[in-house]
Amino acid sequence: MARVGRIHTPHGIIDTPSYVPVATNAALKGVDFRTLDSNVGHTSTNDNEREHNNDSSDGGNVARDGSQLVFSNTYHLMLHPGRDVIRDAGGLHKFTGRNQPFITDSGGFQVFSLAYGSVQAERSQQTKTSELKRGHTADKPYWNENDVMEDPVKVTEDGVHFTSYRDGSRMFLTPEITVDAQKDFGADVIIPLDELPPHHISRSILQQSVSRSHRWEARSLKRHLENVKDQAMYAVIHGGLDHELRKQSVEYLTSLPFDGYAIGGSLGKDRDELKHLLDWMMPLFEKDHRRNKPRHLLGIADEESIRHGVTQGIDTFDSCYPTKLGRHGTLLTRDGLLRIKQGKHMKSFGQKIDKHCECATCKQYDRAYLHNLFKAKEPLAVMLGTQHNLFYMQTLMRSIRQDILNDKI
Repeated sequence: MARVGRIHTPHGIIDTPSYVPVATNAALKGVDFRTLDSNVGHTSTNDNEREHNNDSSDGGNVARDGSQLVFSNTYHLMLHPGRDVIRDAGGLHKFTGRNQPFITDSGGFQVFSLAYGSVQAERSQQTKTSELKRGHTADKPYWNENDVMEDPVKVTEDGVHFTSYRDGSRMFLTPEITVDAQKDFGADVIIPLDELPPHHISRSILQQSVSRSHRWEARSLKRHLENVKDQAMYAVIHGGLDHELRKQSVEYLTSLPFDGYAIGGSLGKDRDELKHLLDWMMPLFEKDHRRNKPRHLLGIADEESIRHGVTQGIDTFDSCYPTKLGRHGTLLTRDGLLRIKQGKHMKSFGQKIDKHCECATCKQYDRAYLHNLFKAKEPLAVMLGTQHNLFYMQTLMRSIRQDILNDKI
């Protein structure tokens, strides 16, 4: 089911499959957007890819080398600088000075993470969830439905109450509020509010959660359609690892006029469970009108998962994983992960991170110098490591697109 495609937005065409970097606060950590966007054309190395990118059917309004979609976070942007500031600045594109595509989430991921910890921590089993710490069981809700002030999250049919991590103030997020905020941000793609339970809850609680997400998403879509503003909205498919609930979610949400589909909710505790989920679920998107709409995998973008997801028809993948690795000294190479802080790199003079890489970091610096920067905790190390990993991901996705065109995938 691997496929090459193009997503047309008011701020550029996105070649797919593609990796979507995460700029939580409308900023990449360690590098600026110019570094990211300047890499797009530089990673094209073959005639078919160049011909694909140079297609002028858009009337000349889109950059010839394609565009890079970037993911920003509604929750953090609402808390600071605030939706009014970004709205008055003219939206994310003018606020950041970046005239390339943005996608924003609903903010629900961060709100529900207050209740049980991040999905990444849950998947890697590095921390216990707040649910278990508070003695809740799989048969009971993982939030407090009665006392708003006792727990950081309280869910009602109207929306979700939560505590600001910045100042401790109580806030309220509804499907309509998050859509209105994303309208103010002017993102090219927006995500509706959904509920995000952990993977270990009982089926009865999961079923309630999926139903509530469907109602919230329908409300979000209704609000969106009142004033589309050249924005697209993706539905978020839920159901955890439950086949029946996932199928119900696909059937219901694809019956509504969403512009694309995001795979969300609990995706399992490890890569094997994620692969199994995609293997049986993604063929459901090959039917009828579903086939022509973009498909996004939320929060997952390690190379192994990307390569498998591509074979199942996933078009875009977002995650902070590659950039976070780069900031902390783990660099991506064709031979696997390179941990530059290890002592064996102290005298790796003249040796690039990846001998095939043409990024600015690899052209200028060797492993020995980068080892020194990371060990000395120099801020420059963060920039150079992140810059390399972003270039690697863009090169990887171009290679995957070309392999699809050449029938290798």
